[in-house]
Amino acid sequence: MFNMNLQKRMYIIPGACLVFILFFTVFGDKGLLRIFELKQDKNKIEARMADSKTDNEKLKREIVALKSDRRYLESIARKDFGLVRSNETIYQFPQDKKQP
Repeated sequence: MFNMNLQKRMYIIPGACLVFILFFTVFGDKGLLRIFELKQDKNKIEARMADSKTDNEKLKREIVALKSDRRYLESIARKDFGLVRSNETIYQFPQDKKQP
């Protein structure tokens, strides 16, 4: 009888230790689930960084165009501020009202 309990303990104690180690390997602060979450966060941040880089490049090109391209500067002035040249005539048409 005593020998049987000793054999059970020989399996239960290492088994409990193994379960304990596996639990912290998966669910601990530096476990597999945390590593998976961190990788997902890293991928999201890298995607945002790539978007920011493309936006940054676009803005750099726009700065260069504003500094050097007179036609681009004129188009911005016309579109945003409604500026016209002195020899141009402006025609304004009334907007059609929708009838029900």
